[in-house]
Amino acid sequence: MKNLGDMMKQVQAMQSRMADVQAKLDAATVTGQSGGLAHLGNATVETTASGETVSARATSIASLADRLDVSPYLTPHSDIAALLVFDHQMHAMNLLTRTAWDVRVATADKMPGLDAVVERSASMLVDYLLFVGEAPLTPGVGGSSGFANVFERDGPRDRHGRSLRQLDLRTRLLRYPCSYMIYTEAFDALPAMLREAVYRQLWRVLSGEVGGADFAHLSAADRRAIAEIIADTKPSAPEYFRRPIG
Repeated sequence: MKNLGDMMKQVQAMQSRMADVQAKLDAATVTGQSGGLAHLGNATVETTASGETVSARATSIASLADRLDVSPYLTPHSDIAALLVFDHQMHAMNLLTRTAWDVRVATADKMPGLDAVVERSASMLVDYLLFVGEAPLTPGVGGSSGFANVFERDGPRDRHGRSLRQLDLRTRLLRYPCSYMIYTEAFDALPAMLREAVYRQLWRVLSGEVGGADFAHLSAADRRAIAEIIADTKPSAPEYFRRPIG
């Protein structure tokens, strides 16, 4: 058993590491141009007589090199474009995992409401894949590291050179607002009944059968382009994605 002195040294070392981490967090910075959009990425905490306040503001920072020692890091950038993509991607992965789990549990338990679970889970995924409720980026943001070019380069692209990985960054995240996460192993590994329901609901929206306020951000041109891109770049998509959309 460790003696009290050793334990205290460990506690002190841990506190020192925590203080170092906190110092880095306090200096957390977002690089790139946020346009007129205020955010907390570069916020500072101000202490006044009435307490602590945090002020969000729009920023334009090209690099972290003039703000901290960047030698321990892979890049002097904390690119706003990369952060937006990362945020979208992580939530998509969590949602794919959760909905797949819900359907598998409902199937294993032989729940009488299995069909309802599948349709509800598919609806959640389709809404997210089509960016329902996405916060507008107007008047636009700009990265600082070249991430956007590298990200878009990986395709895949349809016969017209379009890709679901093309970024917009002017009014919204993606040029064609359907998530590239449909190309992931996690999407392909969804329970078959859930994956089929996602495709079915997705097609109903893209074909114009389903509309309403939730999908008002998708123009007719957006819907047609997304369907065509999926048809050309997702071989496992159902054949009905290859039907023409007026």
